[in-house]
Amino acid sequence: MIEGKKDQIFDLEERLIDFAVRIIRTAESLPKTKVANHIAGQLIRCGTSPAPNYGEAQSAESRADFIHKMKVCLKELRETRVWLLMIVRTKLIKPTSKLDSLIKENNELISIFVSSIRTAKKTRKKF
Repeated sequence: MIEGKKDQIFDLEERLIDFAVRIIRTAESLPKTKVANHIAGQLIRCGTSPAPNYGEAQSAESRADFIHKMKVCLKELRETRVWLLMIVRTKLIKPTSKLDSLIKENNELISIFVSSIRTAKKTRKKF
């Protein structure tokens, strides 16, 4: 590999792992209240799930299995987005702008999975 090219390679699994780490750190930064503890638990469950589920998708047994596993990732990313927006609206993290880049990444990941699922469905129909 040419030096410097490594940074240009798009690695979705690495991106999902980085996202999960950011989710964990966000959950840990929430106040220690009953509501925040509940949200933190839910956020950790759905926000860390896409990375290992994507790993499973890479070993899918069929195109249909791949699509199903990618849809699970998408579902979890959409749930994560809702929890992050709840944190913003309840102002559990201040300033709420601290979450802007995480929400942006979440939205970009959702777009990637929507596009990937669409492509996988189209190529499935050709066979």
